[in-house]
Amino acid sequence: MEKQTVQLRIKELQDLLNQYNYEYHVLDKPSVPDAEYDRLMQELLKLEEEYPEFRTSDSPSVRVGGTILDAFQKVEHRTPMLSLGNAFNEADLRDFDRRAKQAVGENLSYVCELKIDGLAVSLRYEQGVFKQGATRGDGTIGEDITENLKTVRSIPLRINKPLTLEVRGEAFMPRKSFESLNKAKLENEEEPFANPRNAAAGSLRQLDPKIAAKRNLDIYLYSIADLGETGVVSHSDGLDLLDDLGFKTNPERKRCATIDDVIKYIEEWTEKRPTLDYEIDGIVIKVDSLSHQSALGFTAKSPRWAIAYKFPAEEVMTKLLDIELSVGRTGVVTPTAILEPVRVAGTTVQRASLHNEDLIREKDLKIGDTVVVKKAGDIIPEVVNVMVDLRTGEELEFSMPTHCPECESELVRLEGEVALRCINPACPAQIREGLIHFVSRNAMNIDGLGEKVIAQLFKEQLIANVGDLYKLEKEQLLQLERMGEKSVDNLLKAIETSKQNSLEKLLFGLGIRHVGAKAAKTLAQEFETIENLQQASFEELIAIHEIGDKMAESVVAFFEQPEVTILINELKERGVNTAYKGPKPVNTANIESVFAGKTIVLTGKLEQLNRNDAKSEIEALGGKVTGSVSKSTDLLIAGEAAGSKLAKAQELNIEIWDEERLIQELKK
Repeated sequence: MEKQTVQLRIKELQDLLNQYNYEYHVLDKPSVPDAEYDRLMQELLKLEEEYPEFRTSDSPSVRVGGTILDAFQKVEHRTPMLSLGNAFNEADLRDFDRRAKQAVGENLSYVCELKIDGLAVSLRYEQGVFKQGATRGDGTIGEDITENLKTVRSIPLRINKPLTLEVRGEAFMPRKSFESLNKAKLENEEEPFANPRNAAAGSLRQLDPKIAAKRNLDIYLYSIADLGETGVVSHSDGLDLLDDLGFKTNPERKRCATIDDVIKYIEEWTEKRPTLDYEIDGIVIKVDSLSHQSALGFTAKSPRWAIAYKFPAEEVMTKLLDIELSVGRTGVVTPTAILEPVRVAGTTVQRASLHNEDLIREKDLKIGDTVVVKKAGDIIPEVVNVMVDLRTGEELEFSMPTHCPECESELVRLEGEVALRCINPACPAQIREGLIHFVSRNAMNIDGLGEKVIAQLFKEQLIANVGDLYKLEKEQLLQLERMGEKSVDNLLKAIETSKQNSLEKLLFGLGIRHVGAKAAKTLAQEFETIENLQQASFEELIAIHEIGDKMAESVVAFFEQPEVTILINELKERGVNTAYKGPKPVNTANIESVFAGKTIVLTGKLEQLNRNDAKSEIEALGGKVTGSVSKSTDLLIAGEAAGSKLAKAQELNIEIWDEERLIQELKK
């Protein structure tokens, strides 16, 4: 295919995909099936990979996530992103109305918008092309999260007019995305996000944009920071302009002629709030006229022409029917409140975690109590307190058991821990939870082996440890409830595929205490095979950067267990890979370079080098690039506008180079 033809086809695909993306994510009116969109995207990705010179910064291919970042750069907002004052009741709203009218006269109107519970961001466009996105930060200085924001499909990479402007909006995670994300986290025995706001913020602050791309974030734009020569004279006109430019704005906004209309709007959405597919925590009220806004001005922290009405946290009373105990993979016994079903913030709540015995004592909980329940962050059910005055005398004291509710082994409280723990390695609950962890996404990633299937296999005594997963046969599985031939074939194929995983997946799946996914990869890279790791001493382990005393002790203790040796031998016999397959860490011993064996930090803006390229070159020459300055840092490379890291390096007397010196040394 001739280059000119390729270039034209790439442009055609980009335009088509941008159009389909706008129809789906902004207008909510898709014109083609998902399969067609995916087919065109794959064609574009392939062509851009073969002909990178034709890839543009506003290509829809950037939405899948780009290169991993080292750190976020600081961004100074040209127009400060101020916070809003709060109103909590009708009196506060009428007081706001009175002050505004005293300043500008009676003839004013308001615009009401739903207050999305997300992360405020600023987007800068140059000649109509998205150039930079940043967090609010402290209102003056934010963080550059451009690459992550490019993965939010409702953010246009090119707007409908070649304007240079800065717009503000609220990035958020829809309820369905949040529920799906937390379900996956729980399956992987990871801490779930407390609420969609934290999830959105956490997603947009990932150094790997591919993670943000998988989180299905959305955005509503709510203002133009610098209207310039747009001709806009009111806030409502500004929102209409955003629509015309191809941005996504909230369709539920309303222009209100009086404060009574504002209060009516608030009452309406207080009632309708649970029907939304995203979280809101209030209503934002803004004076509509820009001339009135200008006359009202600002305080040091917030505009005088806007206010945020905050919804009160919904708290309801219900009965504490029982306290149920569960045993996790590591043996921790967790109490859970079993509640009389009650509606809280739009959903029925029947259970709430009580975390540990100390919390039960602190709240003075008794079975049969009338308790107050709310949703922390409007998401996670939480017992707030006890209605002591409503006690009848029939309530029952609760005390944590002395023995495991699953295996009857004596429970212990390890030094420095709040939790009670079962330390019996043969405890059925721990084995079951360990199996669930082993097959989870971040471990062996065996699709089709969810909690229910594992529980069923365990109950039918088809599996007792992770090695048994690789002995399962088709005839056995077909005897199980809800197991058809196709699902069994898919499951056995997924189990077979998992045998090829790299060592770090297996290590994480084995559930060695204190060894998370990152540490598992570090160990796999360092020792390369599980046999080498089995023979590693405590001293060899703590010599590795990021491996501390506790983790080293845990690894040694784990591999000293005879049953672990038997299990690993069994896995190897079944064909499970026990070697590291990823890129090998650089061996600095054989490298003659000024960087070899040194810990190096890059900070500030590099003018001639791409930061990731600089990092790769330094690491290829035996250096280790980290993100923060400490006493172990050997060298700081300071680019333009280097800030606190430079100051700290000077304070610690760390050697400092500029970019020119770095380039000279890389050329040697």
